[in-house]
Parts: sequence; C-alpha cells; structure tokens
Amino acid sequence: MNEVLAALRAVAEPTRLRLLAVCARGELTVSDLVQILGQSQPRVSRHLKLLCEAGLLDRFREGSWVFYRLAQTPLAQLLSGLVPENDPTAALDAERLAAIKRARAEAAAAYFRANAARWDEIRSLHVDEREVEAALVRLLPDQGVRDLLDIGTGTGRMLELFGPRVQQAVGIDLSREMLAVARVNLERAGLRNGSVRQADMYQLPFPGGSFDAVVIHQVLHYAERPAAAIAEAARVLRPGGHLLVIDFLPHEVEQLRIEHAHRRLGFSDAEVSAWFAAAGIEGGEAVHLPGDPLTVAIWPGRRPALQDGETSPSAASAATPEPVAFGV
Repeated sequence: MNEVLAALRAVAEPTRLRLLAVCARGELTVSDLVQILGQSQPRVSRHLKLLCEAGLLDRFREGSWVFYRLAQTPLAQLLSGLVPENDPTAALDAERLAAIKRARAEAAAAYFRANAARWDEIRSLHVDEREVEAALVRLLPDQGVRDLLDIGTGTGRMLELFGPRVQQAVGIDLSREMLAVARVNLERAGLRNGSVRQADMYQLPFPGGSFDAVVIHQVLHYAERPAAAIAEAARVLRPGGHLLVIDFLPHEVEQLRIEHAHRRLGFSDAEVSAWFAAAGIEGGEAVHLPGDPLTVAIWPGRRPALQDGETSPSAASAATPEPVAFGV
C-alpha cells in the first residue's frame, strides 16, 4: 500500500507525469529531457530524483553520462500509460523526443557513411578479430545450421566466416554504403550462397522461425533498444536455433561515444542474460576475450527445441528465406 501511495504522490505533478511518459519511450539523459521539456536542468534533475525514489524510474550511469528509463514494474507501466497520446503537451513532448532520436540516427548514419570503407580497420583497433572469430566458429555447431542471419552485417565479414558452413547466409543492414561494401566482399570471396539486403533490425522482413542461427556482431552498442533487437532476433529463430551476440563488456572509453557514435559503453553478462530470458532464449556460458582497454564478450543462446507432440506456432512460415540477389 505504501509503495502505491508513494508512486501516486510522485506522479501527481505535471512535470513528473510528463517525465514518466517520455521515459517510457526510451533511455534518455538529463540533457535530452531538458531539451524535451524546455525546463532548467536543476528542476528536471530534482523531479527525476523523486521519480527514482518512488520506484518509477531506473537510473544508470555509463561513463560520464547518466540515463533514465521507465522501471520495469507493472505500476510504473500502468501510470505511464495514463497520459493520453492526443494530449497537446504529451504530443509536443513526443515530437521533441522524435527529433532527438532522428538526430541520433543521422549521426550514426553519417558515421557509417564516412567509415564504411575502413570498418574492419576501425574494429581492429579495439580487439583482435581473429581471436573473436575463432571463438565464434567453436560456438556454432557444424551440423544442423542451414540458414544463418547476420544482423547489422556491416562489411559482411560474418557472412564470409560462416557462409562456407551453411546453405544460405543472409545479412541485413540499414546503411546502403555498408551493404555496398559487403556485396563487394562477398563477390570477392566467391560466396554465392551469401546475400545482403537493407532492413531494420527491429522489424526483420522474415517470418518467425526462418533461421537456424542468428549473429549480432558489434551492433548492440549502437542500438537505441538493444532488448528489442534481441527479441526480434529470437522471433526469427527456429526451435533449437542458436543466437550469438558479440559486444563489449562495460567500459569507460568515452571517445567511442563521442568519435564513433556508440550509444552504449558495453553490456554486463547479467543485462544480456535478462534480455535473453525475456526473449525466450536459453543463455549459455559467456566467453570473455580480454583486450586493452576493451574486453569483447560472446553471449551464446539457444531457442528451446520442441518437445514431443509440440507444434511450433511459426512452423508453417519457417521455409527457407528467399535469396536476395547481390545487385538488389
């Protein structure tokens, strides 16, 4: 009872109710929220503190930045949903939030365009990719993987790595420049069973249960909603299918955010495990590959296989994905 009363008192103020509704739409910094609400930073920070104390918002630090997000509790979700979308103030807040997200997306897209041709070179500055690739090959079974999806394929390196071991390897990416580089690399490698297409990792253009394996390699630190990306990857996995997520452990290298458009400074094992569980993925033992100063982690997961007598809800649509031509 006290918890409910405290939450109700916390949102019984216009600014705090606005903050709750906005934070329900994504992870935001104080400066983001100041820009959206048009109020001073001290005032916004004071309201955020009260909402956190009431258990309605979660606060977490990454390097010198602090993010706020809606607490994953039924009460927080209920209260945040009480603000009608057609309310003029809420609509203006949503419009300003959309502008912030567009600016982020444009910054990331500009980075990809500027660095598409030397993407592999930039990666090599952070970690020895040969060590990572050797670990990935060990983690993916030699048998039973026919169709593989690489989310955020970049230069197509994961397709080159796994293509010879599968019947079909498909890569998706939002950046046309990156896809152009990937196509050149696949042609150079003679990988005729490899193909790429432009697509959004939050809305994959494939039916549920289309792939035996999904790889998300050094992509989540750019993602606005990493948990949603993992959930969508899980959706397209067949029962018994394998998920491999590769990214950095938490770190303090701020220039990656400033110079390379990284949205997140790494992820913890516990955080990724929670996302796996929420997506219905059974997590395996994480592999840590220490570097200086960054440590790469590989989080393997598996969609549970069907039990005797069970029928996959996506079985009817789990046919081999239609190949995508290199020239598309």
